[in-house]
Amino acid sequence: MVKICCIGAGYVGGPTMAVIALKCPKIEVVVVDISVPRINAWNSDQLPIYEPGLEDVVKQCRGNNLFFSTDVEKHVAEADIVFVSVNTPTKTRGLGAGKAADLTYWESAARMIADVSKSDKIVVEKSTVPVKTAEAIEKILTHNSNGINFQILSNPEFLAEGTAIKDLFNPDRVLIGGRETPEGLEAVKALKDVYAHWVPEDRILTTNLWSAELSKLAANAFLAQRISSVNAMSALCEATGADVSQVSHAVGTDTRIGPKFLNSSVGFGGSCFQKDILNLVYICECNGLPEVAEYWKQVIKINDYQKNRFVNRVVASMFNTVANKKVAILGFAFKKDTGDTRETPAIDVCKGLLGDKARLSIYDPQVAEDQIQRDLTMKKFDWDHPLHLQPMSPTTVKQVSIVWDAYEATKDAHAVCILTEWDEFKTLDFQKIYFIFFGQMKSLMETRPLLMGGSFLQTFQLPDLVLANP
Repeated sequence: MVKICCIGAGYVGGPTMAVIALKCPKIEVVVVDISVPRINAWNSDQLPIYEPGLEDVVKQCRGNNLFFSTDVEKHVAEADIVFVSVNTPTKTRGLGAGKAADLTYWESAARMIADVSKSDKIVVEKSTVPVKTAEAIEKILTHNSNGINFQILSNPEFLAEGTAIKDLFNPDRVLIGGRETPEGLEAVKALKDVYAHWVPEDRILTTNLWSAELSKLAANAFLAQRISSVNAMSALCEATGADVSQVSHAVGTDTRIGPKFLNSSVGFGGSCFQKDILNLVYICECNGLPEVAEYWKQVIKINDYQKNRFVNRVVASMFNTVANKKVAILGFAFKKDTGDTRETPAIDVCKGLLGDKARLSIYDPQVAEDQIQRDLTMKKFDWDHPLHLQPMSPTTVKQVSIVWDAYEATKDAHAVCILTEWDEFKTLDFQKIYFIFFGQMKSLMETRPLLMGGSFLQTFQLPDLVLANP
């Protein structure tokens, strides 16, 4: 029996390995992580991440050919194929701080693999990494191999949170990059055979290592670029009286452009877009391409501009101050159908409002109170480190209350900001909110929610009567 081990039980490693186990019943799959609470959660009825369809997949396979363990070294030693899905946070200090990827966890994993291996292995990059990372990892493994042969493959993930299981069942493509040597091609075939259990052969693309590594960064950069482009147009539309929804629809009907990722929003979020673009910028700078680096910087600048512009509109609509005024925040996750808050625009919006001394009442159906408090007190980029290295006892922000009902959040609020496109917000009775609960209301702000990682949902419109009521 082929044995697969995945280092890292997060948003990528857990769902990906669960689907491989489901589709390949003759392959033993073990997901390992040094975090005891995380592994305990994977072995319980309360999984550590929320993803539609994930629970059913895990329950079908767990205990049969899918296992979760903290015994990292044992399972790595026994595996034929080792996926590495560890954090690659943005560096916060030293060379490349604020842009370059921190490969500390990747290097540590590579050294551990070399130390414990007693048989030849295929090592698969599943984390998003800079171009040429495989070369560095290859050197570490080779110089510490003790006669063991390692083949490095790049197999970047292209999942969209909220639809990850659907994406894994029916991917647009599976990309595998490897060395163009006999041993490298053999390793590529071995991984290709795993995916071929359910993915059509024409959707399994093979490239060299460097093309595979760069393709992931390029894909995320292109998607984020579309979001920043339509958000830039939204500012112009507001200034000229045009309707950005109508403009984006007209643009999206052009078959050369297409309709996806063309709804304006408060900005993009998630664990990949900003981090990957910053990484791309750094790579361009290191390769003597300052003009290219500057081009991609603008995508992030527009994203930051859009979030600041949204906060400014809220404040401006309330006599230029939100001091001691209650603002309801509906939605904190960066998109619907996930509890993930990494780089969610809601963090910057909330911090902007708190900076003006607003009182916030936050409701999100999937994000826990301690996660929201941690996000509002954590330093930039700290979220991308393992949980045990993050602040475990966050300082409570006194001006923030977390509630578990949308109507409770809006009670006596002066303004409402809808920051995540949860379906339940489309069916809220805004007449009820306005007439019954909004005793102190000053204005209701609407944002067109962002669905990252897939096509945008149809934007819902709020009643005209609640757009401005001084």
